[in-house]
Amino acid sequence: MADPDQRPRVVIGVDIGTTSTKSVAYDTDGRQLASHSVGYPLDEPQPGYAEQDPSLILDAVVETIRTVVAGLPGPVAGLSFSTAMHSLIGLDPDGQPLTPSVTWADSRASRQAERLRAARSGLALHRRTGTPVHPMAPLPKLVWFAEQEPKLFGRVAHWVGIKDHVLLRLCGALVTDHSVASASGLMDIQTRAWDAEALRIAGITEEQLPQLVATTSVLPGLAAEYAAATGLPADTPVVVGAGDGPLANLGLGAVRPGVVACSIGTSGAMRVMVERPAVDPLGGVFCYALTEDRWVVGGAINNGGIVLQWAGDALAPELGEDSEEELLALAARAPVGSGGLVMLPYLLSERAPHWSALPRGAYVGLTHGHRREHLVRAALEGVCQQLALVLASVRSAGNEVREVRASGGFARSPLWRQMLADALGMPVRFPAGHEGSSFGAALLGMQALGLIASVDVAADLVRIDETVRPDPAAAATYAALLPVHAELYEALVPTFTSLRRLAPNLPPEPPPTAPPM
Repeated sequence: MADPDQRPRVVIGVDIGTTSTKSVAYDTDGRQLASHSVGYPLDEPQPGYAEQDPSLILDAVVETIRTVVAGLPGPVAGLSFSTAMHSLIGLDPDGQPLTPSVTWADSRASRQAERLRAARSGLALHRRTGTPVHPMAPLPKLVWFAEQEPKLFGRVAHWVGIKDHVLLRLCGALVTDHSVASASGLMDIQTRAWDAEALRIAGITEEQLPQLVATTSVLPGLAAEYAAATGLPADTPVVVGAGDGPLANLGLGAVRPGVVACSIGTSGAMRVMVERPAVDPLGGVFCYALTEDRWVVGGAINNGGIVLQWAGDALAPELGEDSEEELLALAARAPVGSGGLVMLPYLLSERAPHWSALPRGAYVGLTHGHRREHLVRAALEGVCQQLALVLASVRSAGNEVREVRASGGFARSPLWRQMLADALGMPVRFPAGHEGSSFGAALLGMQALGLIASVDVAADLVRIDETVRPDPAAAATYAALLPVHAELYEALVPTFTSLRRLAPNLPPEPPPTAPPM
């Protein structure tokens, strides 16, 4: 083995996201040396579908790695991967895709998820696997394929996620890590083995799934074709990596108990690191793995930045594209609480803390006095209030919350930063200079390759750029409105149910706008 002091000290974190893949090279001091991203479409061929072409994502991975490698002055110690969670691809016996990559945003398995969730074993399944019984998860998707596409289902030799597919192509290894598997609804989080009952429900066998490995597992190198395509030596170590949610905690330095990572991109999430896997008795949170002794507990929301994009398209179309600043300025003209106007921002249904595909968006409290600025602000407040509900669920699961660190596209807006701190009722710290999941992947890779002692260094490498403290009066207003926000969901469930029942007899809903890249 080479002298540790003489080995390359640069790891490339490859983050396979929902709308793009980004590769970023970091050294062991946490400095970003080069980066490149490539986007790809999220296809929605019919309502409820949200899928992607696996070959386009593989091409994006290769292109981003090649570009980063070309921009580095020296050799690379290894690659390490992050991925969007909950994807599902069916492969034939030769490893070729028979299906698109069905993403977390796909809701075609809503009825299957509701049936499983309503069953006596539904909550037990959630608590055993750490994954809410929701159409985002691979388990209900597998049931959908078995029921709706039985011939195709019977032809599938292996069911994998998008990162599993990429690693199969790059390295020839059919593996999945404990982190991605813990978000599938198919793995027992206590034993770290495929759950027999979940497999029975899904109608598949253990042999149809990849081999389970630790997130720090190192694959020996790249296939010759991909070594040439990326510009890396064939013996470059490849660290299997983990899911983007747990890695975002790591990338934000939120690795110690009580430190919550909050992100608002297209969607949003709240996660806190814990040392032992557990789900609260009511099933309000998920529990996903990072390493053997680190897990994240939290909840994700479907509707983050997409709500601001919708507000621009629907309420201020004359502003055109790239109207974010104008929309935020419009929202700033309305008072805190939007004059009593409340929005449930469930434009893409919702996940935490209710984990139901039923809800739709709603404005409640609209009066003659409300104007466009109130509608835009209420939409942004709805996103922050939904995150406040998730934070309450994290606390209800028995977790201390003493610090919040936030990242994502929303962080560019001083208004949205302040609104989040006010809605959460506690200071929010904004780290500077890191790419979240890609940095987390690189740090995990450094630990796996022996370049750093532990991912604990993340807490010291991540510099806090700004701390936003809540305004007491605004925080009091949002705290008073939060129970209203929560009650509205419960009150409208019968209405959501009726709308879905009536949907086949109504004109089709308009097609969704594309999510921001």
